[in-house]
Parts: sequence; C-alpha cells; structure tokens
Amino acid sequence: MIKNLLNLFFPKVCLSCDNLLEHNEVYVCTVCRHELPLTNFGSITDNEVSKILYGRVHLRYASTLLWFSKKGLVQHLIHNLKYKGHEEVGVFLGQWFGQELNKYVEFRTVDVVIPVPLHSKRLRQRGYNQVDKFGKELAAALKCDYNSVILQKVKSTKTQVFKDRIKRWINDDTLFLVTEYDSLKGKHILLVDDIITTGATIETCANALLKIEGVTISVATMAIAE
Repeated sequence: MIKNLLNLFFPKVCLSCDNLLEHNEVYVCTVCRHELPLTNFGSITDNEVSKILYGRVHLRYASTLLWFSKKGLVQHLIHNLKYKGHEEVGVFLGQWFGQELNKYVEFRTVDVVIPVPLHSKRLRQRGYNQVDKFGKELAAALKCDYNSVILQKVKSTKTQVFKDRIKRWINDDTLFLVTEYDSLKGKHILLVDDIITTGATIETCANALLKIEGVTISVATMAIAE
C-alpha cells in the first residue's frame, strides 16, 4: 500500500522518454528499451570506437553500447544521468553492457575497470561521477576490480560533447595524472566513459595509463556520437 501511495504522489517515469513506467518496468520503459539504438558491434577490434582511436593510442579491445544523436533517446537518457542526478541510468546501462561484454572471452581478461575522472571542482558541483556506477556494474559483470582514485583529472576543462570538432583533437599530456603505478603493472585495464566523440579524452587518459609498465588498455563507453 505504501508503495502504491508513493507511486501516486511520486510517479516513476522512463528516464529516456519521460512517460510513466508500468509496474514491471525499471528505469526505462519497454518501448524505449527496444528503440534505443544499439551499436551491435560484433567485432571488438574493428569498430567505430577502434577506428576513431586508430594510430593515436594503442588499444587492446574497444566497444560501446549505444549510438548518441542530438535530441535522441540516448541524449535524454544521458542528460538525466549527468545533470538530473539519475545515477540509476549508469546502473541500467552498466548491467546491460556488462552482460554483453561478458560474452567475449577477451574482456573477461580485464583486471581492473577505471573510469574517466572528473576534475575535483566538477565533482563537487555535481556530487558524483556519472561514469562511476556504470563502471562498477561492468566490473561486477567481468568479476574484476574497480578503481576510481588511481587516475585523476588535474586540470578543469569544459564539456567535450558540443565543442568544435577540430578543437577537441587538441590534447594536453598534463590533463590526467596516475597517482600510483606499482599495483597496475602488467594489468589489463578497461577504461570507461559515457560518450566518445573524437576520442580526445580517452586518448589522453589512455596515454597517461600506458606510462605504467606492462599495461594494456581496452575501452568501453555508454555511447558513441554519430
């Protein structure tokens, strides 16, 4: 009865389309779940993510779950995650993508999942890293460690998504810092982020991690910009 009253005064809505959820739906309605644009990347070594980063950073494997387009369902979903406090979007996408990645024996060799970090100022403003719960769910699915403190952002930058494409190619090797090296020596690291556009952020983070002796880097993101 209490649950029914809560639903009456605080109705649960789909985080992708804002329509009311049915009693058996969680986070995203059934219609949106079927309409979300999956990439269906069958290859983990030759897809749009790996092509974006080809020749710029050496990756072991790469994949992403969804296609991101302006004013699309995915944009609304990730907007709710980043700016509306709906961290459950990260849980939803992480559980979904974790099941997919676990199908590949190559991803089951991952030792640790590391999220692209926020600068401390942005983290204080938002109160959470939007990639955190996504990364934790991937780590749970792959049965590996999760480390959100070893890679830190030491310079503040504005959001990457709608910047001029050429400007996004400009990297700064001092933007990210690895705080400790020994525990990650020889490890297979899965670097995770929300949206990949030109790949500049992933490239800079990966190059910082590649300074660790013997590491290999794979990448997984929630979405890729069309």
